[in-house]
Amino acid sequence: MQPVLEIYAPDDFALWPVAEWKSFAYLALNGGLDPAEAGIAIMRIAECNDLDPDPEMDDDRPPRPADPTDSFLHGLLTFEHPFIAGGLRVTDTSTGVTFLPGCCNGLGDWREWSSVTDGSGLAGFGHDPDALAERIGDTVRLTLDREQSDSPVIELSVTELRHLLADAERDLTDFYRLAVDWLAQHLPDQAIRVTAALADALDLPQPNAAPWKPPEHPDHVDA
Repeated sequence: MQPVLEIYAPDDFALWPVAEWKSFAYLALNGGLDPAEAGIAIMRIAECNDLDPDPEMDDDRPPRPADPTDSFLHGLLTFEHPFIAGGLRVTDTSTGVTFLPGCCNGLGDWREWSSVTDGSGLAGFGHDPDALAERIGDTVRLTLDREQSDSPVIELSVTELRHLLADAERDLTDFYRLAVDWLAQHLPDQAIRVTAALADALDLPQPNAAPWKPPEHPDHVDA
């Protein structure tokens, strides 16, 4: 299980160095990204929120600043809840089947997986494909596209999923720490504000905040 960011190939982006990447591909986020990969990750996260304020939609955010960098980061810094296209990717290494987040799924919603292990036992992750995770007793079934009757599935235990989620949270936290260092070096004037916005967008604790803990529930669910 990996936290992944959906990437579009940058078009003549020149505000900071970014890695080359294929459009509609996924970048796994962790603490091992090189500076150019971290650069394209920050670029894409900002791009997901790069929308002009729209008063007709009750959008009372301030207008864009004139500075090109501040203008590009404006949405990330002014939306109450920034959005990141992506989610958690799960690969069955024995079969090669890969469960991917669908369109419009947000990486910041990754904690919804806890509803599968410790809540309702059901969670959807976007559309086209309609990715679905459901708990059946002590087993979790991941359906790649529930709109297809013959969709491939991945099955694993609830306990195994909990371990995978802990690993995914660790990857996200390591990426965040890497991003904090990257921002201090490449965007020193905006680093403090972008660091806070990034923690919000990834649903991670702000610096010096108490870490999030999932609710404690027994693994067994009565049929």
